[in-house]
Amino acid sequence: MTSGKQSKAQRNESQDAVRASRQAKIDAAGPKSSKAKPALVGIVVAVIVAALGLAVYFGSRSQAPAPTPTASGTGGPQSGFPVGATGPDGGIVANPTTAKAGAPTLDIYEDFQCPACGQVEQALGSTIKKMADAGEVKVIYHMKNFLDANLNNDSSTRAGNAAACAADAGKFPAYHDAIYANMPAQEGMGYTDAQLEKVAGTAGITGSALTTWKQCVSNKTYVDYVKRVEESTAKAGITGTPAFRVNGKDFKLQDQQVTSAEDFRTKVLAAGAAK
Repeated sequence: MTSGKQSKAQRNESQDAVRASRQAKIDAAGPKSSKAKPALVGIVVAVIVAALGLAVYFGSRSQAPAPTPTASGTGGPQSGFPVGATGPDGGIVANPTTAKAGAPTLDIYEDFQCPACGQVEQALGSTIKKMADAGEVKVIYHMKNFLDANLNNDSSTRAGNAAACAADAGKFPAYHDAIYANMPAQEGMGYTDAQLEKVAGTAGITGSALTTWKQCVSNKTYVDYVKRVEESTAKAGITGTPAFRVNGKDFKLQDQQVTSAEDFRTKVLAAGAAK
């Protein structure tokens, strides 16, 4: 009898242990409470990584700067910098006709081969476009090409040149957006000439404008311009992409603790209004 009772007790203990183990697994798989804000964590991490990598790159970089032409007119092939650029080594204004007088300037620094830039464009691009269209900010894009050296290709320069040629056609914002929508699946794969031309079509460059764009790209019209932008932005302290400045002051996503696209808008406008 004693043996039978012990056996039953052992079975009960075994069943209790199984139930406890099962509950522990359920608890482990369940949702966890967190004090972390729903920030753009992936973007912030990517930005930090990009900045660290680029800082090392510039430390060992040695390249003769591209010659700087004398600023004249409003840009174009004869000027040596594209239509809409603020100068021979300046960025391209995305919304010259809609920016309201006194609107803050939002400078955006990118490399068309930068995966983090693509992530930021995906998360914030539509909001930046709405801000630009509404005239809330004056948006200026600076196209860098440092990843050419890192990835041992010339796709950043060629893509930057192609985007600058699109600016001459009045299609820079559309080309900019389309190229990020068609980024290579893997970093380092770069862009073929055919891919860059396909992006032009997506951006709405057609007919005689497309013919002019092709000639501009083939002639490498703005390759030196892209190199000058790289040099000038590096000297200005832009050592990572993507990077933002509001009215000339650094606006870092991680420091601003941006939690959403709308939060980005709110904080950019607040920074622009600050004296």
